[in-house]
Amino acid sequence: MENMESSYIEIKEKMNDTLVESNGLKDTIGKYKARANELDMMNLQLTNNSAALQQNIVILQEGNLKLQQNIDSMKGDLTSSFLVLEELKRKHSIELDETRRHHRQDLEDARRSAEEEARRLGYIHRDEISDLRRRLEDAIEDEKARRRKEVEAVSTDSAMAKQKIEVELDLKEKALRTSRDEIEQEKANTLRERELIRDLGEKLSEAANNTIQLEASMRSMRARVDFLESDCKSQSQAFADLEQKTQDAIKEATKARDKLRIEETLRRKLHNQVQELKGNIRVFCRVRPSLDSDPTGDAARISFPDDEGDSKEVEILGPEEKSSLGKVTTKKNAFAFDRVFTPAARNGDVFDEISQLVQSALDGYNVCIFCYGQTGAGKTFTMSSADGMIPRAVRQIYDTAKSLEEKGWRYCMEGSFVEVYNENINDLLGKAEELDKKKHEIRHDMQKCKTIITDITTVELDSPSKVETILRRAMANRSVAATMANERSSRSHSVFILKLTGENSITGEKSEGTLNLVDLAGSERLSHSGSTGERLKETQNINKSLSCLGDVIGALGQGKDGGHVPYRNSKLTYLLQFSLGGNSKTLMFVMISPLQAHLNETLTSLKFATKVHNTHIGTAKRQSKT
Repeated sequence: MENMESSYIEIKEKMNDTLVESNGLKDTIGKYKARANELDMMNLQLTNNSAALQQNIVILQEGNLKLQQNIDSMKGDLTSSFLVLEELKRKHSIELDETRRHHRQDLEDARRSAEEEARRLGYIHRDEISDLRRRLEDAIEDEKARRRKEVEAVSTDSAMAKQKIEVELDLKEKALRTSRDEIEQEKANTLRERELIRDLGEKLSEAANNTIQLEASMRSMRARVDFLESDCKSQSQAFADLEQKTQDAIKEATKARDKLRIEETLRRKLHNQVQELKGNIRVFCRVRPSLDSDPTGDAARISFPDDEGDSKEVEILGPEEKSSLGKVTTKKNAFAFDRVFTPAARNGDVFDEISQLVQSALDGYNVCIFCYGQTGAGKTFTMSSADGMIPRAVRQIYDTAKSLEEKGWRYCMEGSFVEVYNENINDLLGKAEELDKKKHEIRHDMQKCKTIITDITTVELDSPSKVETILRRAMANRSVAATMANERSSRSHSVFILKLTGENSITGEKSEGTLNLVDLAGSERLSHSGSTGERLKETQNINKSLSCLGDVIGALGQGKDGGHVPYRNSKLTYLLQFSLGGNSKTLMFVMISPLQAHLNETLTSLKFATKVHNTHIGTAKRQSKT
């Protein structure tokens, strides 16, 4: 029963659902019917519109037919118009051709007429030109004949006038010679008369002076006679005392001169001892001042710790270095020498320090002063400028030699100027065209410790102006060589050799000294210079000679008697053999640049100078003649 009830309920529910769906379908059918009615109405309207459109189409077709008829009519009119136009074109073309033909005919007739007229005028013109040419030639011939006659007449007149003038000149020259002879004769007579008058005047003055002197003598003699007569004995004693005082004064003067000579000899010994205490090899450092041409903001950090004191130290801050830990440090490089000159120092200040060495050369010692450093550090300015070491040294030698004349000394000074370029010796006082061509040899006299250079120009220096002359000649020869090769002043070593020979006429003492003033070539390292070709060869030779100079100084510093010193390894050291050894006094200037860009070269130069400064050379010996 329960199943039947449940089935009934289910069937009832389904029937309700079916009724709902049926009602929904009825509503939908009602909507579709309404829509169908609307469509029927729209179809009716479309049918009505179609009928109207059909009527309009019929009307348009009728209009189109009329238009077609009009177009056909217009096409007929257009065709007839084209035919008329073609006929007009043909007629116009015929008329145009006819006109052109008539025009060409007229042009041809005019051209023929113009040519005939031109030919006629040409014939007439040629006839006129021929007639004019004939008349002009006749006139020219007549003018030539007339001018020829005038020239002949003028030539005849000129010849006659010239002959007349020559005759007059001969007469005037004879008269002039006669007048000159008379004038010369009168001059000679006048001079003789003047000489005679002057002689007479001098004789008259002399006679007058003699008269005055005689009168004065007579008066003095009378007074003397009166005096002698009054007190003869007292006067005789006064004269005797005066004579004795005179003799005593002469003896004292003789003793003073002898003492002065002895003190001069003692001064030389003490001076040499002082120089030995300072060291027979000394090193000075000079920092070049900044120039206007130097780049701004490129100054190296250079300081002088004892500038107010002894001025012997210089400190340079090196480039900034970064460690492996990233710490940036700047190394301080300290150097000490015998004297350090700041950029404010002048050549006069520098010479005051070396003047005692120049005096040693005058005393009979071999002295060598040389400048070392890179190109542009001021070496040539220090040595060879107008107030450089060479002119100042020679002036001091002249002044000192002059003052020693009263002590019996007489000096002879001879100078020569050479350069060492690519291991060749050149004479800077010789002919410019012989540079790098003429061969010169270095020869040593080992017994007399003398150096001779063959075929070298030696100039006797009898005045300071002679030194300026030979310096100008040397610089001129060096400039000529520079135009042929390169800047020789920085690529070669120049050596000024001054030989001093002295003799004392009173004591018989003699001395021989040599002063070598050397301007070394630039000391750039090969890796830094980037040289190639001929410049590479120059740089190699420069570095070789500078290295040999360091080797020689190092060997001398070892102080072994009989030890080998490699003078022959370089022409420069071989030339300066007797001025570098124990028998000499040596001073080195190390010149450095104030620019940061040159810092590496500056440090290299200062390290070399320190090596030289730490070298001790034996005691110098005086060169004397017996």
